[in-house]
Amino acid sequence: MPSKGYTPQEYPQHPFLLSSEHVITHLHSNDETGISPNKAQEAQRMYGPNKLEGEGGVKWYSVLLKQVSNAMILVLVLAMALSYGVTDYIEGGVITAVIILNVAIGFYQEFQAEKKMDSLRALSSPSAAVLRDGHIETIPSAEVVPGDIVQVKTGDTIPADLRLIEAMNLECDEKILTGEAIPVAKDLKIDLSGNNEFETGVGDRLNMAYSSSTVTKGRGRGVVVFTGMYTEIGRIAASMQGTKRKPNRSLSRRKGGPMQPAKGVLLRTWDGIGAFLGLTVGTPLQRKLSKLAYVLFGCALLLAIIVFGVNKFNVTNEVAIYAISTGIAIIPESLVAVLTITMVVGMTQMRKRRVVIRQLSALEALGGVTNICSDKTGTLTLGQMITRKAWLHGVGMYSVDNAEEAADPTKGSVSLGPAPDFAQGGEEKEKKAFDRDAPAVSWHASVEKNTMAEKDETRSPTSSNSAEAPEITAELQQFLQSTALCNLASVRLDKEKKEWQAIGDPTEIALQVFAHRFQLGKKTLQEQQGWTQLAEYPFDSSIKRMSVIYRQGEKDNTYIYCKGAVERIVDLCTTIGTGPNQRAVTPEVKDEVLEQMTRLAQQGLRVMAIAQRQYGAYDDQGELPREEVEKDLTLLGLAGLYDPPRLETKDAVRECATAGIKVHMLTGDHPSTAEAIAKEVGIIPTNRASLPHSVATSLVKAASEFDAMTDEEIDALPTLPLVIARCAPSTKTRMIAALHRRRAFCAMTGDGVNDAPSLQAADVGIAMGLGGSDVAKGASDIVLTDDNFASIVNAIEEGRRMFDNIQKFILHLLTSNIAEVILLIVGLGFQDEAGFSVFPLSPLQILWINMLTSSFPAFGLGREKASYDIMRRPPHRSKHGVFTAQIIVDMLVYGTIMGACTLLTFVIIVYGPGNADLGVDCNRYYSSSCDTVFRARAAVFAELTWLILISAWEFKNLRRSMFSLDPERSDGSTFPFFKDIYENRFLFYAVVIGAVSVFPAVYIPGLNTQVFKHMGISWEWALSLGSVVVFVAGMEAWKACKRRFGWFAVGGVGEVEGRERTLGLRQGFISFSRAVSMRKSESDLDRDMVLQAGEKV
Repeated sequence: MPSKGYTPQEYPQHPFLLSSEHVITHLHSNDETGISPNKAQEAQRMYGPNKLEGEGGVKWYSVLLKQVSNAMILVLVLAMALSYGVTDYIEGGVITAVIILNVAIGFYQEFQAEKKMDSLRALSSPSAAVLRDGHIETIPSAEVVPGDIVQVKTGDTIPADLRLIEAMNLECDEKILTGEAIPVAKDLKIDLSGNNEFETGVGDRLNMAYSSSTVTKGRGRGVVVFTGMYTEIGRIAASMQGTKRKPNRSLSRRKGGPMQPAKGVLLRTWDGIGAFLGLTVGTPLQRKLSKLAYVLFGCALLLAIIVFGVNKFNVTNEVAIYAISTGIAIIPESLVAVLTITMVVGMTQMRKRRVVIRQLSALEALGGVTNICSDKTGTLTLGQMITRKAWLHGVGMYSVDNAEEAADPTKGSVSLGPAPDFAQGGEEKEKKAFDRDAPAVSWHASVEKNTMAEKDETRSPTSSNSAEAPEITAELQQFLQSTALCNLASVRLDKEKKEWQAIGDPTEIALQVFAHRFQLGKKTLQEQQGWTQLAEYPFDSSIKRMSVIYRQGEKDNTYIYCKGAVERIVDLCTTIGTGPNQRAVTPEVKDEVLEQMTRLAQQGLRVMAIAQRQYGAYDDQGELPREEVEKDLTLLGLAGLYDPPRLETKDAVRECATAGIKVHMLTGDHPSTAEAIAKEVGIIPTNRASLPHSVATSLVKAASEFDAMTDEEIDALPTLPLVIARCAPSTKTRMIAALHRRRAFCAMTGDGVNDAPSLQAADVGIAMGLGGSDVAKGASDIVLTDDNFASIVNAIEEGRRMFDNIQKFILHLLTSNIAEVILLIVGLGFQDEAGFSVFPLSPLQILWINMLTSSFPAFGLGREKASYDIMRRPPHRSKHGVFTAQIIVDMLVYGTIMGACTLLTFVIIVYGPGNADLGVDCNRYYSSSCDTVFRARAAVFAELTWLILISAWEFKNLRRSMFSLDPERSDGSTFPFFKDIYENRFLFYAVVIGAVSVFPAVYIPGLNTQVFKHMGISWEWALSLGSVVVFVAGMEAWKACKRRFGWFAVGGVGEVEGRERTLGLRQGFISFSRAVSMRKSESDLDRDMVLQAGEKV
């Protein structure tokens, strides 16, 4: 929270529960004169500056220490030290280069990361207009103190949390705090004295204005009640600072008994050691690799002990070199480099798919995501309003379909149909109509995408639609005139940029665009039809309506146009409809209107009433009282405004469901709106009646209900809510905690400040790049540059591809390590005349194979394309990470086959034609007595190199034959082997060049005998080539067994659902078909038929 040394900013109750007079008195201020400069200076010293506190800048040495303390790096450092200790400078130099490369890449990436708190500071208002000693002064916002009287107007940024004392049509955009796209209308008359501070959300505290929110309409005054870290945005900043301690880490005897201090110290010490070694922090892959490094390090020590024991602990330089060789053989020196560089390449590929990776580890984490917690506004939807329905009494229901741009009236089509008769089943028809794909919209509409050039801003709607627009009847014309003239927004075509632009409140923009669809926009009515505004009665939040008075040309008659909340407008109307459809407003008619409003609201629409009145002559000299103007109105109709989902959202949610990923909507919207949007995009089923009652009631919850539940009650739910409305930041983080308790690996998408804590709490934080705040981006792991929910699918697919590829190259590297260890351990039995063990591979041969032969094919495997079924599988289990049972068993099987083949080759050469001649001191020098050993080493070196290289092609798919990698290939190839291996050209050339490089390594004089401790060979090539055939046959046989007997088969979606103890349905798509573009195997089709036929909870 706040800095130490400052006085806490406390009140008997939260200021929104107190009267403004009470607050002013408490702060010793005055609403007419404010506070004095001396009082302000004293308050500044007492409460501190009005700014957010960060955790300090990133220290380069801290980042460097974090990189050096990486588990694999520490193991390599020890191996490097041993190499230098026995004066083996070549081996030590190579390991040093690997360490420097890995540390440099990691350090650069980490040091370039943005600092979260800097973006929070940038949100602060730069200046404020305050009342001091009766005079208005403009001061830096950092100098604002509690007790200051601050004046705000349209366009201002609120400098601190204010308890309002005056508000005139004041509306504030608090989306950064609440997630609501619609500005909040402030109301000083609201009585919240009986409310509870924790039950009343920020968006419902209408007598408060919050720091860093902006004034979108009106003006007001308020007394500063909270500054700095005590503001609502400061609390969010505080929640992002530091990390909470794990349970049982307290040092207090009162909390845990007399032994708690000792227990707390031990656990904190373990946490520190675990964090330093990378065993308790980081992503699942990072923790698994850390554990692997120390396991391999332990194995290396064990092997060294074995080497020493075989040599009766007579540790000469010869024995030490052999021990180092076994240590080097078991440690995959290039693993860290391959992993990091592969992730950097993956990050580059992500950028091409409009996803920016802020943390390399997020690439791996994405593949394990089981749940996505998504904000609605600006993520699933565009965050803008569009008029979707217009109901005119006696005429019918106008519907806007296929609208692609919120500001472009030329896109989409308008149709007229009968108003739903709910008594005759019209409700069902209306719901079906609403369940159609929603239009996607964007704020600026590019006209270059149109097939025809735009002539002017008042084009007929029929010009861009195949269907003919409805006729403009007298009733519709009066409705459109009212919506266009009683409106402060402007919609225009920027002919230079060739795009439609809109300025104003989103609600008014939506109504103005609807009028433009019929060539009856405000500008057209004023310039071409002679309408002139005479008076305006601004929107007043207390009465929730706005009115204007217009005259057309020189006529004496004037018209009053009015719009606002349905309940407020209908009470002022005496008639409804116009012309032959006009009738008096009776209680029955009023019920019909309210019924229409309810039905539209249940579809997620914000409903506005449109009314007019013919007034007669108007005296320009004096303004009429508002109550005289806004009476005896004629209700023209209702407008249903919609915040549309993106066009891609529904398909993205469907693909997530296909991939075994659940999407949860956590939004600040009203529950009925949230539920309607969730149904439309497929997050929840459209009909929950078929579900058990306990499940149906769990799907959608309000935040107040969810927050009131204990953790035990939440865990007892049959499924966690798929929709939570009216969310606070704490609600979102609590939801993520509930998912974690169910062992889910969750991602959170968001764009506002209110999303930052949950972005941090999630396993993967996903921020919006265009509409997202700097805070959200700073708190995230990845950023979507196009703000498109569908890009999340691309990110997850890329994450899964990366995870698969990481498994492939780890298997590739560790298989060769196992083969080398088998070869060297058995090689301890090959002893020369002096009694020293003769290694079948020299240390530099091992380094050459590990660092060069293995590395480049591993890089190639990291660049493999996604497999054909990558988005049909459930997420991988984060508990196992990359080291699944299949990977471990494959590693042992393939490593044993590879080691056995190379060992057999060495034995045949030495104990066959070589007559068991192991020479003298052949580990260090070449002599004529070492010919047999050197030739055997050359054959083993060539063979092991080729086996490692050919295994890279086999590892392109862990289950399918290398000769038929894609069973759904559509090009008709009967033997696609060459096409498949050439598809990844980097891997292809890495294998080919690696295979060819064996010959110079074997035959170059000096390099062969002095460095690699081998020599040129002749007939031995046949053994090396024959072993390749045997090895490929062994791998293919093992893969065939896995396919035939179903060993290590990937489970279906149902496995994930069962593991999470959630619904057995795939989001809202109870029985849907896969996308047409997604090809299926026969087993997939069978599984889908079962799921679609009998999928139940």
